[in-house]
Amino acid sequence: MPLTTRNPATGAIIQVYAEHSAAIVEQALHAAAPVPAGDRGPVLREAARLLRERRAEFARLMALEMGKPVTQGRVEAEKCAWVCEYYADHAPAFLAPQLVATEAPRSFVMFQPLGTILAVMPWNFPFWQVFRCAAPALMAGNSMVLKHAANVPGCALAIEQLFHAAGLPAGAFRTLLISAARAEALLAHPVIQAVTVTGSTAAGQAIAAKAGACLKKSVLELGGSDPYLVLEDADLELAAAACVTARLHNAGQSCIAAKRFLVVESVRPRFEELFVAGMRAHVPGDPLLPATTLGPLAREDLRAELHDQVQRSVRHGARLVLGGVIPAGPGWFYPPTVLTDVTPAMPVFAEETFGPVAAIVGVPDEGAAIRLANASVFGLGAAVFTRDLARGERVAAALEAGACFVNAFVKSDPRLPFGGIKQSGYGRELAEFGIREFVNIKTVVVR
Repeated sequence: MPLTTRNPATGAIIQVYAEHSAAIVEQALHAAAPVPAGDRGPVLREAARLLRERRAEFARLMALEMGKPVTQGRVEAEKCAWVCEYYADHAPAFLAPQLVATEAPRSFVMFQPLGTILAVMPWNFPFWQVFRCAAPALMAGNSMVLKHAANVPGCALAIEQLFHAAGLPAGAFRTLLISAARAEALLAHPVIQAVTVTGSTAAGQAIAAKAGACLKKSVLELGGSDPYLVLEDADLELAAAACVTARLHNAGQSCIAAKRFLVVESVRPRFEELFVAGMRAHVPGDPLLPATTLGPLAREDLRAELHDQVQRSVRHGARLVLGGVIPAGPGWFYPPTVLTDVTPAMPVFAEETFGPVAAIVGVPDEGAAIRLANASVFGLGAAVFTRDLARGERVAAALEAGACFVNAFVKSDPRLPFGGIKQSGYGRELAEFGIREFVNIKTVVVR
């Protein structure tokens, strides 16, 4: 079936792409080959240069295909350049053989590439999600084939073109315009040695099951319902500002966006006042305009699902204090929305909300906040706000998540491992841990 892209701000068709045939896919897999070791760093550094040089072009493409404001798209391109440079600089040390003292004269551990990695990536950060897995995989000596989301084929092809322009051999990275079902079937292909997935929990479960049946390594970064704890000793102005940013960045369409706000009752009225004012200041607008901070949702069905979660939560007793009304006119816009008096039984607490909807939950104390934060099937990110840094570290240690931030919103960083637990997935991306996910950790003993 063809892939049709639509502008989320208008609903208009942008372009129709033909799906790649079985012959094209087979040709790409047959040609898969890594870049020579000595060329990997220079290629990634050139990719970083091209990302910066063409960031305005890529930001516009992201805005057109999935609605990201161009100011955020330029930042995304810059972050992709950062991860390329990070691995170009640090991968040799991460992958250097490690001597181990044993009774043998010489024992060491070496790190060798697995082969061709299948990357199944989402639309919400259409460049960053790809580069954060591709940069370490390529630097480790693997090749990669990309199955991107159906609504961002232009971004997928632009990434392939950029890598090739940077000097990467054609066989080292290919974009395949295929359906999700065909991508899942690819796991049985003898060329594919492993798979990395960023997406919904349901998508991760399906691909993990197939990968398991084929005995192939998988890394999954899936959904999230990140809790943000605001304790009674928090700097409320700082907390509210950080929480607004964490909820509205990328129109709230992020696995690590703040979604549940667990606020100690003694400070809840003031926090709500500050938070609602901050949310109200962001008005949905044309993502191509530099002044826009909040773009449309990426697809019409996503907006309908989000609005249904809001309505069901209100019917269960949540109090709507901001937004919650689909605006008239073209495009798939949704206003900043705040629900309070939320309980764990409500959809906006129990489910992942992929859009600019915030759920405020009053709690009596720190202990209750921790218990409710952990009362989720997800475990991706979490944050806590308190003036007592030792307390913040103690609370962070008690939260069930792959990343916990104190007095700041959760974000990925090439220098730090990224990933989740529970239904948010397994494995890690980025840092030293990420590059070692897709290598053969080989023991060598010489007697």
